[in-house]
Amino acid sequence: MSEVSEAQPYDVVVSIVSEYIDSESDPDQKRYVFTYTVTIINQGSMPARLLTRHWLITDSNGMTQEVRGDGVVGEQPYLSPGEGFRYTSGTVLDTPIGSMQGSYLMRADDDTEFDAVIEPFSLADPRVLH
Repeated sequence: MSEVSEAQPYDVVVSIVSEYIDSESDPDQKRYVFTYTVTIINQGSMPARLLTRHWLITDSNGMTQEVRGDGVVGEQPYLSPGEGFRYTSGTVLDTPIGSMQGSYLMRADDDTEFDAVIEPFSLADPRVLH
């Protein structure tokens, strides 16, 4: 007899891939440009809408920017179980290395609000890491 695991109702998973944009960066002016592609997947059993975003962006000097706003890239995606949403955005740092983390506030169809956690990820000019 096989076990069947039931999905949790509120389980939205976020994964990120970041990239340094050399062509738009200017190290002499302390301008380091990064893009990040976010994939959001509703692994729960309850449909949910992304309402707001909250980011903490930290450079290697320890300076932190806090960003809050409605939705992502002008949208508030609605994700049924198993559905995903992907978008690309960017940020500019004063240092060649930094990190980002945060959360998305989600609202499920039963009006339960919950956070989809965005684990810390690196932003780095690959030339600095060698």
